[in-house]
Formats: sequence, C-alpha cells, structure tokens
Amino acid sequence: MGIETSKHANAFLPNTMDFGELENMLQEPSATPVCLPVEFLKGITRDFSVEQELGRGGFGVVYKGILQNGKMIAVKKLFDIQVEDDQFQNEVTYLIGVKHQNVVQLVGYCAESRWEAAQVGGRYVMAEIRSRLLCFEYLNNNSLAKHISAESCGLEWHIRCNIIKGVCSGLHCLHAECRIVHLDLKPQNILLDDNMVPKLADFGMSRLFGQQESRVITESRGGTL
Repeated sequence: MGIETSKHANAFLPNTMDFGELENMLQEPSATPVCLPVEFLKGITRDFSVEQELGRGGFGVVYKGILQNGKMIAVKKLFDIQVEDDQFQNEVTYLIGVKHQNVVQLVGYCAESRWEAAQVGGRYVMAEIRSRLLCFEYLNNNSLAKHISAESCGLEWHIRCNIIKGVCSGLHCLHAECRIVHLDLKPQNILLDDNMVPKLADFGMSRLFGQQESRVITESRGGTL
C-alpha cells in the first residue's frame, strides 16, 4: 500500500473532496485510515490549542479532535525531529495493517512539508517545515494507570481479569501476527474504552524514533494515547 505524502499544504485533497467528506470517512469504523491535510487537523483541534491538549511526551503532543457531529479522535502531533519520509511511510503502513479489538486503531495520518524563509546569522535561509501527525480512535476511560492508582476506587476482579486477557490478546496479535514488539508496555499505554475493554497504544513509536526516545511521560486529561 502506498502512503501519500505532500510538499504542499492541502495537496492531499482531490478537487472533488471537501472536509465534510473526510469527516464521513473518519466515522466509518472499518474504513482504511485516510490521509488528512494539516488544515483539516488544525480545524478539529482549534489550531492545536492548549485547551484541546490531552497529553505530551517524548514523541509529541496529543490533542482532542472534535468532528462536526461531536465524535472525537486523538491527534498526535509528532515533534519536528529528523524522521525520513520512508521511515514515516513504513511506520504508517505497519499501523494500518494492525487490526485487533485490543489494539488502538489508526484512523488517519498526515505527512506534509513546506519551505519557509528563516533568518540565521543575519541572513535568510530556506528551512523545511515538516508536519507529521497520526490520528487514532479516541477512548473515554483514560489509561489503566488512572484506574489502579491510589486516587482511584479500584476495579472489580472480573474487570481486572478481562483487562489482563485483553492485554495478552493484543500483545499476541502484535508479536505473533504483526511481528511488532511493543518495547514500551506500561499502564499509561493501556487505554480503556467505554466498556473497559483494554487497547494497546504507542506500540509503533519506539520503532520510529528509536528506543532511546521511547521513554515517555504522559499526563492525560482524557482519553488519549
């Protein structure tokens, strides 16, 4: 599967496609993850405002994206570090191929670049500005860490058992079927949906950025990853 990239903002959008069509595509659970323009992601995150921020860590910042019908997605804006296009494309391809009820689903991605003039040492140079974003399903019940902390009321045993089974099932899918090693499994990276079904997150980041940068501290104010 080829992954679309662009050197120009809005070049993702065919002339016949508008933002409404993109929203319709994002609302279909079984749809293939769609290539999204930066302008669209700016719109649903209020220009990546602090109020929409869900968490941040070593890879980037996660924002809540709100579609017109009220549905939410998690938009992870990766830090502007040197990740080659082929690296990002390969990682997105891996993420698209992972389909399991206990793994957070990728719903969209963005890889745009533009050139801007910047003043360095008294003269202007052209600098490449890259936008690399990953969009995932939004989960309302926060991470497992929020439910096993001293501040929480704890979980009933049958829920705990189901979470353990779900985590094991998700790991088996990644390791045995997708040949992906998580590298950063912890309660903060186990998210829970409305029915307390666990879903593994952040399993692709260590491969993309390297194990050294994979140690992430995330402070979540809502469902994120």
